[in-house]
Amino acid sequence: QVQLVESGGGSVQSGGSLRLSCAASRYTDRPYCMGWFRQAPGKEREGVAGISNLVRTSYADSVKGRFTISQDNANYTLYLQMNSLKPEDTAVYYCAAYACSWWVTPSLRRYDYTYWGQGTQVTVSS
Repeated sequence: QVQLVESGGGSVQSGGSLRLSCAASRYTDRPYCMGWFRQAPGKEREGVAGISNLVRTSYADSVKGRFTISQDNANYTLYLQMNSLKPEDTAVYYCAAYACSWWVTPSLRRYDYTYWGQGTQVTVSS
């Protein structure tokens, strides 16, 4: 069982930055892929960024060049650095994880993920 708790959301003006954090409980030595998803009102939950144990990363086209996913394995913490934020980035952001093979590129499909945090709100005003 993996427990995930997000933090770092808030309100920021367009062009600003935020860093989200996700604290993961200690889990087995099985490799996990972790990711960030977001869901805006009335929209489907979409994958934003993913990272594997081998630090392979994947990004949605809408955030490439603006968002950076990283992890601190020693402290079981996942991060999402969000720069040049836009109003369309406004959403509830979720941290998620699933057991994956060492060599894969992390998925951005929500149904691949097993464990989810409770979400943190990010609001970007114009």
